[in-house]
Amino acid sequence: MGRRSLSPLHRAASYWPAKRRITVLVTVTALLLAVAATAALFTRDQGKARAPAAPASPNASTSTPGALKPGAGTGSVPSPPRLADPLAYARAAAVMLWSYDTRTTSRDQQLAGMHAWMTAETKYTDWTSLSAQTPDPVLWSRMADNAQYATATVTDARFPSAFKQALAENPTAITEAYIYAVTVTGKQSIAWKDGGGGAEDRAVTLAVQCRPGADCALVSLAPSLAP
Repeated sequence: MGRRSLSPLHRAASYWPAKRRITVLVTVTALLLAVAATAALFTRDQGKARAPAAPASPNASTSTPGALKPGAGTGSVPSPPRLADPLAYARAAAVMLWSYDTRTTSRDQQLAGMHAWMTAETKYTDWTSLSAQTPDPVLWSRMADNAQYATATVTDARFPSAFKQALAENPTAITEAYIYAVTVTGKQSIAWKDGGGGAEDRAVTLAVQCRPGADCALVSLAPSLAP
C-alpha cells in the first residue's frame, strides 16, 4: 500500500480532530488505513458536537424505505429497519435523528430508541455522538410543555468523495470493520401547539456498519459534514 493508502487517509481524516485520528491509526490495522480515516471521523471526541435546536426521535413522515413502527418502551422512535444497504440505512437513520415527538415520548424513551440503532461492536460504537443530539432534560421538558414535535424527509444519501476515493484505491480495506461513511441531506419540519411551526434543511454524515450477512447498524455521527 505504501503512500497510496496514507494519502486518502489524511484527506478523509481532516474531518476528525487529531486526538481521535491518532487513536484510530493506532487501533486499526494497516490494511484498514485508507477507510479508517473516514471511520475515524465518527469516533472522535464529541465534546464539541453541535446539539440541534430540535432533538431527534421519530414520528417522521418519511420516504425512507424500511421504516418500522415504534417499538415498546421507545415512544415514537421506530425500531431500526432490517437493511443491508448502507445508503438506505443511513437515510432511515437520518429521519430517525431529525424526528421526535415530545407529546408521546419521554427523553429516556428517546435515548432508548436511538440506542437500539447502534452497533453492538463496542470497538467501534460511538454512542456519545448520537446521544449528544438529544436536548437536555430541562429543554426536553419545555419542549413537551409546548407539545413540540418534528418530522423529517430525506432528499439524498451518498458516499463522501474522500471515502469513495479511499475505497477505490484500496477496495479490500473496508473488510476489517465494514464501516461506510454516508452523507445525508433532507428537511426537518417542526410544529408546536397553537399552530406554531417551521422547517429547515438538514445534512449529516453518518458512519454505518454493514457486515455481510447482517443488518446494518449505526456507528457514529460526524461532528462536521463530509462532502
